Amino acid sequence: MSALHLPLPPPPPARRRPQLRPVPPSRPAGCTTALRERARGAMLGLAVGDALGAPAENMKPSQIRQRWGRIEGFVTDDPVGTDDTEYAVFSGLLLAEHGSSLTVAHVEAAWHRWIADLDEGPFRGAGFSERGTLENLRRGLAAPISAQHRHAWSDGLAMRAAPFGVYAAGRPAEAARLVAVDGTVSHDGEGIYGGRAVAAGVATAMVAGSTDAVIAAALSVIPEDSWTARSLRRAVAAAQRSRLTPGSTRLGTERAVRSAVVIGGYPWTDLAPEAVGLAFGAFAASRGDFTGSVLTAVNMGRDADTTAAVAGALAGALGGIDAIPNHWAEAIGPVRGSCLPSMAGYHVLDVAELLTPRSEGATAS
Repeated sequence: MSALHLPLPPPPPARRRPQLRPVPPSRPAGCTTALRERARGAMLGLAVGDALGAPAENMKPSQIRQRWGRIEGFVTDDPVGTDDTEYAVFSGLLLAEHGSSLTVAHVEAAWHRWIADLDEGPFRGAGFSERGTLENLRRGLAAPISAQHRHAWSDGLAMRAAPFGVYAAGRPAEAARLVAVDGTVSHDGEGIYGGRAVAAGVATAMVAGSTDAVIAAALSVIPEDSWTARSLRRAVAAAQRSRLTPGSTRLGTERAVRSAVVIGGYPWTDLAPEAVGLAFGAFAASRGDFTGSVLTAVNMGRDADTTAAVAGALAGALGGIDAIPNHWAEAIGPVRGSCLPSMAGYHVLDVAELLTPRSEGATAS
């Protein structure tokens, strides 16, 4: 098994840039500045959505309304992301190191080096799929057997898929291929499809000008008859119908999208088909507007941090970093390592820089 050569960062008091020698993405000349702004929007949008949705995670819309009325911004004085942001940083750093040469062996080695083999206890804050993967890796199981646990269909890959779309901007098929390599260690079936849809959607949002192109790209990389594809189509159709209905309200749209994909009474909220459907439904309902996309996702509840993180990544990639309200952007600091201690100190904007060309006309070396 090959070793990963990225240094583990100490927990610094302020934002820092990781000392890496990334594999630069191959991009056409003249597009670097625009791509960088969209890359920053995608990664920061993910972190903002995660932090906005974290307090509403696993809540019903009625519970959200009872407690806050409607969430219109951060509801805590210290907004912070969850495992969604920290695992996205983890996968982004891994991708920056290996680029399109990423292999399952690289991913498995990274899980051991940065997570499983560290004496950090139970890694509080990790989702079920991450815990199941860690248990299997610590038992000596290797990929793809490490992904054989009860939550291989979870949204744990979808939540960390955005960096692959950033890296493979304009190449949805390549983004989907790379995220599936990453996901082989931890997911299977619908869990992989969810990650592929998000990665392809972000890859297209990095260069597209419409939500329709983003949605079409997501659907193009997953089986047409998969649960994820059906949920995504239903959510988007519900959002579009509601948006075109005279007198429709935000609450009515959210109810329509939610009822199109949520399995009532099912206790687990981390289903990839459901979370991905809700995220794309929120994105479609708001026509890619960043604020509308993330707040629609948050107020639908369920796995609100993940759905808002995915919606934020899609809308952030489509609109660029300027689409994110300044007061939300400024609240996002380096990740704290509450879930992945080895990631403490990295900032999502640093990861965005690593995944995009550094100068006009940069090419792969």
